Amino acid sequence: MFTNFKAKKSLGQNFLINSGILNKIVSAAEINPNDVVLEIGPGKGTLTKLLADKAKKVITIEKDSRLISPLKEFSKDFSNIEILENDILKFNPAHCSLLTAHYKIVANIPYYITSHLLKIIFEKWPKPKLIILTVQKEVAKRIIAKPPDMNLLALSVQLYSEPKIISYVSKGSFRPIPKVDSAIIKLTPHPSIDTESVKKVLLLAKKAFAGKRKQLKNTVELDLLIKSRIKPESRPQELSLTDWLKIVSEV
Repeated sequence: MFTNFKAKKSLGQNFLINSGILNKIVSAAEINPNDVVLEIGPGKGTLTKLLADKAKKVITIEKDSRLISPLKEFSKDFSNIEILENDILKFNPAHCSLLTAHYKIVANIPYYITSHLLKIIFEKWPKPKLIILTVQKEVAKRIIAKPPDMNLLALSVQLYSEPKIISYVSKGSFRPIPKVDSAIIKLTPHPSIDTESVKKVLLLAKKAFAGKRKQLKNTVELDLLIKSRIKPESRPQELSLTDWLKIVSEV
């Protein structure tokens, strides 16, 4: 079905072929027979099949029109796989009733969409129960960072979820072979989120991290820092998630 298929570099296509890593992804997703799984970029359906063997329903979103026909042919053997042609960055889960309730996201995504995709999922989509992604190794390490190495991406993700690296993945596990190693990252969304506080933190943090080497007193109101008992000489990467929430609670 996928004979002579050539990956498109422009779409960031690197297909995961290591069965051990594929099984680690499925295991990390903790799938039960009642789960609905959204898979982003099914590629040749290798992960899709493993997900379908365990989940109630697997909804896949594929942007590359060349893959739609062979994926639909492949999925004929499964009653619980749905193939949708769409750009995940433009996809609206509200158009798919099964994704408006609790669901899980499992995907080997193109590296270049990681930050944008996470922003969309957290800010615009119904909250998933769990997110398992294969991303660039260095990006995964940035996402789980803690003080004194915090960064805006880590803060943005940790405001919405608890991140954990499940396993590192060598570049040789993909075809074509990418230039960098990867990691499987597990994001567990927080049970409840104060949306207004999150918005305030991100607005303030973007300003502070734009001047990363500057002390906070140069980018954040001194009065706010004093009230929240944050040293004005601190730098943004030294603050924890709790510190940021303390600051905005004084706004």
